[in-house]
Amino acid sequence: MTPADAPDPFDDAVLAARLFTLSPLSFGGMVLRGACPARDALTAAIGTHMQVRKLPGHIDDERLLGGVDIASSLAAGRRINQTGLLEEARGGAVVIPMAERLDDSIAGRLAQALDHADLAAILLDDGLEPDDAPPASLLERCAFHCDLTGSRAHETPDLAGDSAILPGDVVPLDDKGLEALAATAAALGVQSIRPLIFASEIARVHAAFQGRNQPDESDLSVAARLALAPRATQLPPPPETEPDDGQSEPPPESADNASDPQSRPQDQPLEEMMVEAAAAAIPADLLAQLAKGNAPRRTSGSGSGQRRKSGLRGKPLSAKPGMPRGGARLALIDTLRAAVPWQQVRRRENPESRGSAILTRKDDLRVRRFEEKAARVTIFAVDASGSAAAARLAEAKGAVELMLAQAYVTRSEVALIAFRGDTAEVLLPPTRSLTRARRALAELPGGGGTPLAMGLDAAREAARAVTARGRTASLVILTDGRANIAADGSPGRKQAGEDAENAARAIARDGLDALVVDISARPGPEAPALADMMQARFLALPRADAKSLHKAIEAARPAQVAA
Repeated sequence: MTPADAPDPFDDAVLAARLFTLSPLSFGGMVLRGACPARDALTAAIGTHMQVRKLPGHIDDERLLGGVDIASSLAAGRRINQTGLLEEARGGAVVIPMAERLDDSIAGRLAQALDHADLAAILLDDGLEPDDAPPASLLERCAFHCDLTGSRAHETPDLAGDSAILPGDVVPLDDKGLEALAATAAALGVQSIRPLIFASEIARVHAAFQGRNQPDESDLSVAARLALAPRATQLPPPPETEPDDGQSEPPPESADNASDPQSRPQDQPLEEMMVEAAAAAIPADLLAQLAKGNAPRRTSGSGSGQRRKSGLRGKPLSAKPGMPRGGARLALIDTLRAAVPWQQVRRRENPESRGSAILTRKDDLRVRRFEEKAARVTIFAVDASGSAAAARLAEAKGAVELMLAQAYVTRSEVALIAFRGDTAEVLLPPTRSLTRARRALAELPGGGGTPLAMGLDAAREAARAVTARGRTASLVILTDGRANIAADGSPGRKQAGEDAENAARAIARDGLDALVVDISARPGPEAPALADMMQARFLALPRADAKSLHKAIEAARPAQVAA
């Protein structure tokens, strides 16, 4: 939730909606994240100013793009086409509920329509995790990204303006304004050119909304706040300050001054003012990620594992020509839709079959497959050696048990590997049994050397066995990274370190999702280096109990839902 003293994100979202309704085709669309009354009120307000059509969850290509109307064609005895939803929404906007779950093929067609048709999109993002997001192809084409998760607003806003100046009457930005936007984008780590184009257009439309025919600094500040701040991938570098000679006192700082161009000192460059305004508008959750040095990892869709094709269950995919075999089902409606346009020709070719209802041929057959999410198996590899056991093995056991309990609730599977002494042992093969998992944890021994290479190799082999069965493997390595037992069981830190490096690089080559957690009381450079070689995420968690360890690991891992 948004802190009580923080500005409500609804205010900027309302401003974005006002600009969007003034010139929707210039902005491509809006992304409204967070299922809440504020989003419902804003969507309703947009609907009073422009035509909107809602996209059904499982729409097919014929309904989206247009095609044969089966019922009308059968009743009339001739081909009758239906208008696609995109054509019906021309000149307005398509509202896409649960956009984070949108199929990639539908997203591609929508992206093409946004590029070439008189159409805009409103993406309703219901993702709960930071990594849940609509397809990148649509995010890229929407000018406004508004996160309303913490908003407490509920009343429908008034989006109307009283300016007589149209956006087309405003002159384009000059070179100084364009350079300031480009410098702000660079400071925030915004790489794409589209946000700059959107920011330029936002400045012009905002100037028209304010009754000006030429953009000024306030318009540029709004553009940076609405178009660039939500896309930030890094915090801007601190401004260079001259040595203080003690002769002057700095003016008091406030959050309002950062975004108010009128409060800008005369000698402050325009770029610095815009960077400050954009930085002040970075959403709180994104700001927390950037403060930790973590760029947002936004991926489309959510689920417990990778997608795989199935002929039996799951999300229906688009129908394709083919025979109903090999797990593919006959798509009857799509088959009839393919056959209807040829009925008059076929009846002329076969006069004796005029009494038949529908003449079908092999080429008319359409089949449909389904897409389901593969089950995820989380493989925990726990360093039970003396160096780790003495400090954190008890906390690691507690955290693993909490994660195992959560995996049981989401119906995903877990496996447990312990390495100590001169062996790495699979204590728990992939299972959903919480009782077996707890028993394995209770019997987890501690002490001895650290055969890190053996533990990594065992985790990799377990992951390969999981993926061979069509499931998704995820590794969680709990260790201090200080190997002293080589892969052949012989002692020696040098050889043990080299073997661990080779095992880590083998995991990286296999492209396995992995997380390295340094469970030592005093984290050193070994575990971060191991994560780098493994191309894995890394957490250093000194002085953490089981609950805090569990929470930190869950925050760093990809989102999981029931398979």
